[in-house]
This record gives sequence, structure tokens and C-alpha cells, in this order.
Amino acid sequence: MDNGKLGAVLRALRRELGLTQRQAAERLGVTDKAVSKWERGLGCPDVSLLPQLSQLFQVDLARLLQGDLAPNELVGGNMKKLKYYACPECGGLTFCTGDAEVSCCGRKLAPLEAKKAGEGEKLTVEGVENDWYITGDHPMRKEDYVSFVAFATGDRLQVVKQYPEWNLQLRIPGRSHGTLLWYSKRQGLLYQLV
Repeated sequence: MDNGKLGAVLRALRRELGLTQRQAAERLGVTDKAVSKWERGLGCPDVSLLPQLSQLFQVDLARLLQGDLAPNELVGGNMKKLKYYACPECGGLTFCTGDAEVSCCGRKLAPLEAKKAGEGEKLTVEGVENDWYITGDHPMRKEDYVSFVAFATGDRLQVVKQYPEWNLQLRIPGRSHGTLLWYSKRQGLLYQLV
């Protein structure tokens, strides 16, 4: 841990919140001299204060200790390049257009790697009126089911939540072309072009 980097980050975060050193010290239960010492890189907060610092400044503790809170690079807005995260415990789903640190159920999640669906894995897509009617042969049992189906185009993402013991069938508004994605614990994140 680099005290200088940590101190600079603490100073920047305190100023972002519009707090004086005294106000920050009062919230943390320390003296303003201690806060000044940390911000000048002459020492670091006691380990017992780290959760309070993280909460006060609303930042990830690991990133705070690294002294690195640089914003992500702008990666554009193409929805086909989204990153998908699924929690293996609760099935929670998160999407992100850039780099993110995502956690759920106390676990840090890695972005899912989309794999192109093989011939036997593809979903059936039919045009019905102005919609895509999508069906699949996945067994949809409680221990392994398709938890969501998404259709991504350059400017939109449409997501339909699926549930165990339902038939895998849904309708989404038809678009000229895009990427169809779906996720199950056993198969992971699969995709096919439509």
C-alpha cells in the first residue's frame, strides 16, 4: 500500500463530498490531525477504520487501498458489446457497457464469456407479425434452466427473464438483425446472430 497514493485519494474524496478535515474526522471518530497525516501520506488509517472510510466515501475498499479510483475509459455505446454478469448463487443478472467490479451474494463476479451456440444448442427464431417468436428445447429444470434471453442491437438491449419449469418461449419486438443471447448455469452464456 502506497501511503502517498492513498492520501491523495482520501483528500480528493473528502473534497468531493465538501467535507473539511475536521468534519471527516468527526464522522470517523478520529482527530483532524490524523486525517491531515493520512492525506499528506505520512501514515495510514488503522485497519479497523477501513470499512468506515469505504462507507463514508462510497468507494470499494480494495480500490481505495490501491489508491486508484481512475474512471473507466469511454468504450462507446454499442449494446452488442455489453458485459454480462450472473450470480451463481441467486441468479441475479447485471449488465455493463464498460469495465466494472460487480459482486453479488458476497462474491466478486467475472464477466461471462459468450460462446457461439452450436447447431444443437441454437434457439428457434421465427417471425410472427412484427415480433420474433423464440423457442428452445432446454429442459428448464430448477437445477439448470435458461434464466434470461436477451436481444442486443447497436442501440438497444431487450431482456426477458425466464423461470424454471416454464417452457422456453417468448416474443420480443422484431428488429432487422442483432445478437440473441441466453444464459444457463450448465451451458454458460451462448449467442447466435439473427
